Amino acid sequence: MSRMVRVRLTDSPISLAGYWWATVVGFAWGFLWSRGRVEVRRGLIVFRGMPRWTFGRGGSCVGGCYLTDGNDSDTVLGHEVVHRAQWRTYGLLFPILYWLSGRDPLTNRFEIEAGLEAGGYLPKRRARSTAR
Repeated sequence: MSRMVRVRLTDSPISLAGYWWATVVGFAWGFLWSRGRVEVRRGLIVFRGMPRWTFGRGGSCVGGCYLTDGNDSDTVLGHEVVHRAQWRTYGLLFPILYWLSGRDPLTNRFEIEAGLEAGGYLPKRRARSTAR
Protein backbone atom coordinates (compact mmCIF):
# COMPACT_ATOMS: atom_id res chain seq x y z
CA MET A 1 0.00 0.00 0.00
CA SER A 2 1.20 3.42 -0.81
CA ARG A 3 1.14 6.05 1.86
CA MET A 4 -0.44 9.40 0.99
CA VAL A 5 1.52 12.49 1.99
CA ARG A 6 -0.47 15.58 2.90
CA VAL A 7 1.05 18.94 2.20
CA ARG A 8 -0.35 21.91 4.09
CA LEU A 9 -0.06 25.16 2.17
CA THR A 10 -1.50 27.45 4.83
CA ASP A 11 -0.18 28.16 8.30
CA SER A 12 2.75 25.86 7.58
CA PRO A 13 6.49 25.94 6.91
CA ILE A 14 5.62 26.41 3.21
CA SER A 15 3.51 29.50 3.89
CA LEU A 16 6.15 30.83 6.29
CA ALA A 17 8.80 30.48 3.56
CA GLY A 18 6.47 32.43 1.23
CA TYR A 19 6.04 35.12 3.88
CA TRP A 20 9.81 35.51 4.25
CA TRP A 21 10.27 35.58 0.46
CA ALA A 22 7.61 38.32 0.19
CA THR A 23 9.34 40.20 3.03
CA VAL A 24 12.66 40.09 1.14
CA VAL A 25 10.92 41.37 -2.02
CA GLY A 26 9.10 44.10 -0.06
CA PHE A 27 12.35 45.12 1.64
CA ALA A 28 14.21 45.32 -1.67
CA TRP A 29 11.37 47.36 -3.25
CA GLY A 30 11.21 49.68 -0.24
CA PHE A 31 14.99 50.08 -0.08
CA LEU A 32 15.07 50.93 -3.77
CA TRP A 33 12.28 53.54 -3.78
CA SER A 34 11.84 54.90 -0.25
CA ARG A 35 12.89 58.53 0.18
CA GLY A 36 11.59 58.85 3.73
CA ARG A 37 12.22 57.43 7.15
CA VAL A 38 12.46 53.65 7.46
CA GLU A 39 11.75 52.11 10.85
CA VAL A 40 10.24 49.07 12.52
CA ARG A 41 6.83 49.80 14.05
CA ARG A 42 4.42 47.22 15.42
CA GLY A 43 6.59 44.49 13.93
CA LEU A 44 6.41 45.94 10.40
CA ILE A 45 9.30 47.42 8.47
CA VAL A 46 7.73 50.71 7.42
CA PHE A 47 9.10 52.41 4.29
CA ARG A 48 7.89 56.01 3.90
CA GLY A 49 8.37 58.45 1.08
CA MET A 50 7.55 55.89 -1.58
CA PRO A 51 6.41 57.27 -4.96
CA ARG A 52 2.63 56.76 -5.39
CA TRP A 53 3.07 54.34 -8.30
CA THR A 54 5.15 51.92 -6.16
CA PHE A 55 2.26 50.77 -3.95
CA GLY A 56 -1.52 50.40 -4.02
CA ARG A 57 -4.13 52.60 -2.35
CA GLY A 58 -2.75 54.33 0.79
CA GLY A 59 0.00 51.76 1.21
CA SER A 60 0.79 48.10 0.61
CA CYS A 61 1.86 45.34 2.95
CA VAL A 62 4.29 42.91 1.32
CA GLY A 63 5.25 40.21 3.77
CA GLY A 64 6.53 42.03 6.84
CA CYS A 65 7.04 45.35 5.03
CA TYR A 66 4.64 48.26 4.71
CA LEU A 67 5.24 50.56 1.73
CA THR A 68 3.64 54.03 1.76
CA ASP A 69 4.17 57.69 1.04
CA GLY A 70 3.23 58.68 4.59
CA ASN A 71 -0.01 56.92 5.53
CA ASP A 72 1.37 55.40 8.72
CA SER A 73 -0.83 56.32 11.69
CA ASP A 74 -1.04 53.83 14.55
CA THR A 75 -4.57 52.95 13.41
CA VAL A 76 -3.44 52.19 9.85
CA LEU A 77 -0.48 50.16 11.11
CA GLY A 78 -2.87 48.09 13.24
CA HIS A 79 -4.74 47.30 10.01
CA GLU A 80 -1.47 46.41 8.25
CA VAL A 81 -0.37 44.12 11.11
CA VAL A 82 -3.42 41.98 10.30
CA HIS A 83 -2.28 41.84 6.65
CA ARG A 84 1.18 40.75 7.86
CA ALA A 85 -0.50 37.90 9.77
CA GLN A 86 -2.43 37.01 6.59
CA TRP A 87 0.87 36.84 4.70
CA ARG A 88 2.22 34.49 7.41
CA THR A 89 -0.85 32.26 7.19
CA TYR A 90 -1.15 32.06 3.39
CA GLY A 91 2.38 32.81 2.18
CA LEU A 92 2.59 33.30 -1.56
CA LEU A 93 -1.04 32.21 -1.90
CA PHE A 94 -2.04 35.47 -0.22
CA PRO A 95 -1.78 37.78 -3.28
CA ILE A 96 -3.75 35.26 -5.35
CA LEU A 97 -6.46 34.85 -2.70
CA TYR A 98 -6.56 38.62 -2.18
CA TRP A 99 -7.01 39.18 -5.93
CA LEU A 100 -9.76 36.54 -6.07
CA SER A 101 -11.54 38.37 -3.22
CA GLY A 102 -11.87 41.42 -5.46
CA ARG A 103 -10.64 45.00 -5.63
CA ASP A 104 -13.58 46.43 -3.69
CA PRO A 105 -12.33 46.63 -0.09
CA LEU A 106 -15.92 46.65 1.20
CA THR A 107 -16.38 43.08 -0.04
CA ASN A 108 -12.78 41.82 0.13
CA ARG A 109 -12.63 39.36 3.03
CA PHE A 110 -9.00 40.22 3.83
CA GLU A 111 -9.75 43.95 4.12
CA ILE A 112 -12.85 43.22 6.19
CA GLU A 113 -10.77 41.03 8.53
CA ALA A 114 -8.11 43.76 8.84
CA GLY A 115 -10.79 46.34 9.65
CA LEU A 116 -12.39 48.61 7.06
CA GLU A 117 -12.48 51.62 9.37
CA ALA A 118 -8.84 51.22 10.44
CA GLY A 119 -7.83 50.82 6.80
CA GLY A 120 -9.52 54.10 5.88
CA TYR A 121 -12.25 52.47 3.80
CA LEU A 122 -15.10 53.65 6.04
CA PRO A 123 -15.48 56.94 7.87
CA LYS A 124 -14.51 56.78 11.50
CA ARG A 125 -17.49 56.42 13.80
CA ARG A 126 -18.04 59.21 16.22
CA ALA A 127 -18.14 58.29 19.88
CA ARG A 128 -21.67 58.32 21.24
CA SER A 129 -22.34 60.72 24.02
CA THR A 130 -24.00 59.19 27.08
CA ALA A 131 -25.16 62.60 28.39
CA ARG A 132 -28.63 63.71 27.36
